[in-house]
Amino acid sequence: MNNPVLIGIAGGTGSGKSTISKEIYSAFDESCIAMIEQDSYYKDQSFMDINERIKTNYDHPKAFDTDLLIQHLKALLNRETVQKPMYNFEEHTRRKETVKVESRDIIILEGILILEDPRIRELLDIKLYVDTDADVRIIRRLLRDMNERGRTVDSVITQYLNVVRPMHLQFVEPTKRYADIIIPEGGHNKVAIDIIVANIKHILQS
Repeated sequence: MNNPVLIGIAGGTGSGKSTISKEIYSAFDESCIAMIEQDSYYKDQSFMDINERIKTNYDHPKAFDTDLLIQHLKALLNRETVQKPMYNFEEHTRRKETVKVESRDIIILEGILILEDPRIRELLDIKLYVDTDADVRIIRRLLRDMNERGRTVDSVITQYLNVVRPMHLQFVEPTKRYADIIIPEGGHNKVAIDIIVANIKHILQS
């Protein structure tokens, strides 16, 4: 039995990583593809007071439980099943529930900092970076955080200027150099998505 193909999809907040991931996912039968989101692996903060939790810098590498993520990726590559954690962004801590993820021929790993850690890079067969203009990304971030994470306009903008933007410049943008393919315009780039899907199918057949 061949090893699974592990595809990493990185890029800044609001770049279109999730859209690209969903487009690739939908191009294959669900029985042969699985999805892992780096956002699920934020560290558990239940031991902290809520007033301390809200100060979390979600755009810094230390915010993630990367050791657990790597452990799960290695297990999936060994055809084992894992229990993916879930994160509550309103409570700023990990949920008690987990999600069962079974190993598949194709595994997509999506997240802003998946190319930052060399241990993860070594596991990836295909490394993608979604490159989208900053003004587009902040608008998408604003809409997402308000609609899905219960944030206010002021809080999102303040967080973006004080945390997200400097962290992007320091940690996310530099990882572009590790990508095999850089995808401009995110999920709207149908040509890039078709090429990637075709490449994945070729790898599976060979």
